Amino acid sequence: MKPMVQALRAHLPRLLRFRPMVLALSIGLAAVTSLAPSPSAAQLPALGDGGSLGAAEERSIGERIARLIYADPDYLEDPVLADYVEGVWAPLLAAAKLRGELPQELEDRFAWQIMLLRDRSINAFALPGGYLGLNLGLIGAVSQRDELASVLAHELSHVTQRHIARMFERQDQQAPLLLGALLLGAVAMSRNPEMANAILVGGQAVAAQQQLNFTRDMEREADRVGLGLMGQAGYQPEAFVRMFERLQQSARLNDDGSFPYLRSHPLTTERLAEMRARLSERANPGAEPPTDMTQMLMAARARVLAKPGADALRRWAQEPRDPAFATQSAPRRAAALYAAALAQQALGDASAAERIAADLVPLVSDDAQASRWVRLLRAELALNAGRPDVALAVLRLGGPQQRESLPRPERLLVAEVEIQRGQPERAAAALQTWLATHPKDGLAWQWLAQAWRKQGLTAQPVRAEGEQRWARLDLTGALDRFRAAQALLAQAPKTPANDIEAAIVDSRVRQTQAALKEELQRERPSR
Repeated sequence: MKPMVQALRAHLPRLLRFRPMVLALSIGLAAVTSLAPSPSAAQLPALGDGGSLGAAEERSIGERIARLIYADPDYLEDPVLADYVEGVWAPLLAAAKLRGELPQELEDRFAWQIMLLRDRSINAFALPGGYLGLNLGLIGAVSQRDELASVLAHELSHVTQRHIARMFERQDQQAPLLLGALLLGAVAMSRNPEMANAILVGGQAVAAQQQLNFTRDMEREADRVGLGLMGQAGYQPEAFVRMFERLQQSARLNDDGSFPYLRSHPLTTERLAEMRARLSERANPGAEPPTDMTQMLMAARARVLAKPGADALRRWAQEPRDPAFATQSAPRRAAALYAAALAQQALGDASAAERIAADLVPLVSDDAQASRWVRLLRAELALNAGRPDVALAVLRLGGPQQRESLPRPERLLVAEVEIQRGQPERAAAALQTWLATHPKDGLAWQWLAQAWRKQGLTAQPVRAEGEQRWARLDLTGALDRFRAAQALLAQAPKTPANDIEAAIVDSRVRQTQAALKEELQRERPSR
């Protein structure tokens, strides 16, 4: 993650002056997918007390980190996976509100944005201000929707309990920019061990141990609250146990042989024992439920989109030809076919990809959700093969009224189809309707820019590029695009349409300038 590492490198001289805090935060946040509750709640800090760091300031810290993640090549904007994860996440957020874990101020001020990363490690992390990161490796490793929900419930609880703000308070209110840089280092830690080692060298043991004890309490609190969210949201709390077992099987991800007193999380074996004890009154607390067809398909998609390399792609592309393929369960055969189709597309064999995807249809015919994901896959493959009419037929969209209520993946895919079919005005109309209620959808702005450009417009596509940059928190880039649109409109003929567009662009320039000024004022005290 080069932009993230560069940002960390820029702050290194200041970070080394606060080595105990760096050590604690790096260890405490580098593997926040630990999921065990503790039988003892007596040592837990007060719930949800954010100390002196306000919600707006915490959101600002999160935005600085999220901006770098958005700019990183490993950030993935995939409407299909994003829609699936959002479907798992939404019930947890609703449960947090029902249980009183999510105050109105946090609900209104925080971003509640999940960012997908092309990282094959099994990990997820919470950032300040309601931003969460989810590695494709985690999605690809689980076979049950409830297991994915257990990780998201844990991360959500880190946010609702204001753990980052409380760590800030614990460290005598060091500058917010410093805390942001420390968190950034924790996220980048697995990708640049050399930088992590430079930060960790020279830590003062006593101060570090005190902070580690505090982060252990935070983990226990997140586990306890997350477990409650699972039941409230309709998920099986037993999924926590299964998720622990997967983590234990994944090269002992959170159990690397470090001394126990230098860990911010209980050992994996301890987590399993504690969770099993907590769920002991249930029958078969760790029993494996029936295979989840939809999660298996999404896991297959995540594994392929994580850029595993040509050898893995060729292996997945050939898996349906393996003699053992016919003996597998229907969900596992469906997942293998899904991965094979995407792998063939990545290897450049579009016709083979479409043939394999067609074989999926009878396997998922009895599962409405799985059938939807297969339709989207087949339409995606047809579109990438240059056959937009086939893609449109596969989607089976129905009449105009049904098109107005399309979910995001279908809507964006239809926009691509219409652009490729030479009807960009239809794509633009549909996208503008969507963006009227989802103005922060950067990918929709990207497609709208293309649709407007295909119509021969000049200033409008540039303004849409500015909106896309705004959605990705790149205010400087957004201002540059808005000013470029201003210049184009100043030279354009005077028409009612151009006058309306000029008014919109002028307003966006002023709003962006004000946002940049506010951001500069927030940063100034911490210099």
